[in-house]
Amino acid sequence: MTARDVRQVPPVPLTVLAGDGRLVGSNGRYERFLPDLEGLYRDVDAYIQQLAVDDGRPVYWVESSQTEDGPGGLITGISALEAGTVGREYAMTRGHLHAIADRSELYVGLSGHGVMILETLDGRAEVVDVTPGKAVYVPGWWVHRSVNVGRERFVTLFCYAADAGQDYMIIERAGGMRSLVTVEGEGYRVEPNPDHRGYRLAERA
Repeated sequence: MTARDVRQVPPVPLTVLAGDGRLVGSNGRYERFLPDLEGLYRDVDAYIQQLAVDDGRPVYWVESSQTEDGPGGLITGISALEAGTVGREYAMTRGHLHAIADRSELYVGLSGHGVMILETLDGRAEVVDVTPGKAVYVPGWWVHRSVNVGRERFVTLFCYAADAGQDYMIIERAGGMRSLVTVEGEGYRVEPNPDHRGYRLAERA
């Protein structure tokens, strides 16, 4: 293969605006609102009560940049999760395992205080604090979710292989993640989820 055979892709400059939860130069964005998160929290009554007073603003959003496809390309982005609670649980993202499950991901804390819940299919579980300047490497085959345990917006920078994809339903099929992150005084505690019934990979077509 010669240089002429290679599809040249220009460099992509990006600017991180951590306080605003923005990635200037991104080419993708999605938002999740409270009505999108039905079934995420165990306290259904508390969730319904919050729906009744919901102000319509997003609970979290992602801005991302993707230039190349395939395992050689990278998706880089910003995830911003507002502070709050539903019942005893802190605000959280839906979480996922990568559709190509051996793909890893890196998260870097930019602002706020959050934790990353990480769980394997065979029962291992860890909860890692993420604050500005701290990072967590998520190996392949780990289900993961961000939780905002602070009082401010929790913003992270992430990067993963462009072909990884996401299986968002794996947590729902399991009855939630094995670990719950709940309010305890001014901090948080990690407790087992009694509804968790084990992870199952999606059936391939």
